[in-house]
Amino acid sequence: MKPTITVVSLGPGDPQLLTLQTADALRTARQLVLRTEQHGVAAWLKEQEIPFTTMDALYDEYWDFDELHTAIARKLWHLAESGPVTYAVMDATTDGSVAALSAAMPQDAKLTRLAGLSLADAYLSALPEAQVHTSGLRILPAMDCENAQHDPRLPLLITEIDSPVLAGTVKLWLTDLYDDEMSVTLFPSTVKSHRKAITIPLMELDRQRSYDHTVAVHIPAAPMAARQRFCFADLVEILDILRGDNGCPWDREQTHESLRKYLIEEAYEATGAIDEGDIDHLADELGDVLLQVVFHANVGKSHGDFTISDVTSNICRKMIYRHAHIFGTDKCSTADEVSANWEKLKKAEKGLTSQASVLADVSKGLPALMRAHKVQKKAANVGFDWDTALEALPKINEEAAEVKAELDANRDPAEELGDLLFSCVNVTRLCGLDAEELLKNATDKFISRFTSMENLIISAGKSLEGLTLSEMDVYWNQVKSMQRSSCED
Repeated sequence: MKPTITVVSLGPGDPQLLTLQTADALRTARQLVLRTEQHGVAAWLKEQEIPFTTMDALYDEYWDFDELHTAIARKLWHLAESGPVTYAVMDATTDGSVAALSAAMPQDAKLTRLAGLSLADAYLSALPEAQVHTSGLRILPAMDCENAQHDPRLPLLITEIDSPVLAGTVKLWLTDLYDDEMSVTLFPSTVKSHRKAITIPLMELDRQRSYDHTVAVHIPAAPMAARQRFCFADLVEILDILRGDNGCPWDREQTHESLRKYLIEEAYEATGAIDEGDIDHLADELGDVLLQVVFHANVGKSHGDFTISDVTSNICRKMIYRHAHIFGTDKCSTADEVSANWEKLKKAEKGLTSQASVLADVSKGLPALMRAHKVQKKAANVGFDWDTALEALPKINEEAAEVKAELDANRDPAEELGDLLFSCVNVTRLCGLDAEELLKNATDKFISRFTSMENLIISAGKSLEGLTLSEMDVYWNQVKSMQRSSCED
């Protein structure tokens, strides 16, 4: 006999909301199984003397909902081996155990889902008419909220808030999208009575008297003007407005070329916040970087070149491809193996067939010291490198001598100075350090020492303008000695 399960939706609890088809299926079921007896229809079934069993015992065995749903599906298919099963849940379209039934269905089995009143219809019908906006409505079980993404410009119905802990998790997720004081509609438990929906501030979602699987909350669509919290979609919309027909004149006339400097500036300001260790400042600066990305995408869209979806699709596609050890079949167990695999995949992706093409692929838009470091590192990947920094160090002296020769001959030393800088980067890299970072630190140290020197000069009743370089050196060396003594202490 072919295992057969028919799934029916009971709705939020009122037996009057059952469809005729569902009521008939309940009355004629050979084996009727409710997901839980904690439902208003259970009392009606007893009144009608319709026998049923439940899966309530499994709730005590499994705390993880995925495991619970799998266990329910496994037990139901086992029951179906002895005859057709009618399985009743609140809403078959959102119930996780129904999805598990489909995933675990044997090859020779039959799974049927009868149409019924959805939770969305039941709950939304209880809302004031002014709040009933179903366009774009999303229905989300509470247990799935924590890792979900949502656009707050669209209405949201969260169902099955069955515990204070889960209510707290849902509230934390929502307050990352909406204001704490935003009014939401709570649908209290309908297990023992048909209580009416109430309006509460979002912050009170986890402060109610009782929770069970019939508790739900409706969050209305919230346009930007009604919120202090915003999402990525809001930023895209803001740029559409600013660069629209009635938008900002400055924003409308920008191009990729005119925005180039801002992209660089914002990236550096973000790295500055990292160096400061100021997390709030970093979040602010990363927002400025993100603005530049969305701005360029909007410019691209206005010319028909590309959109923000192209930007996100390209980077997602790249990350999936280059992490073949996560999303594919490659095996990498260390960070070094991951880096080597990344470079291999990158070469294949870009069609780089020689190491020279790999070097040429390093972006010319990078800061010069950073680009030199990356080029040297890629050359080292094929063995074109010194073994140690000590072996590379004489090259600095050699390049310095060539700079001196150019200066002695009163010739332009630009090329030799470039070679000298390149050699310095090589030694720095072989020491495991970053030339860009070292030069930044050296510049900061120079500013600090110069400031201390000037303060000493002023304390002595003198000024920089009235001293020769040799006289300034006296104060400079004094500052160096003071700083060294401070470090030794």
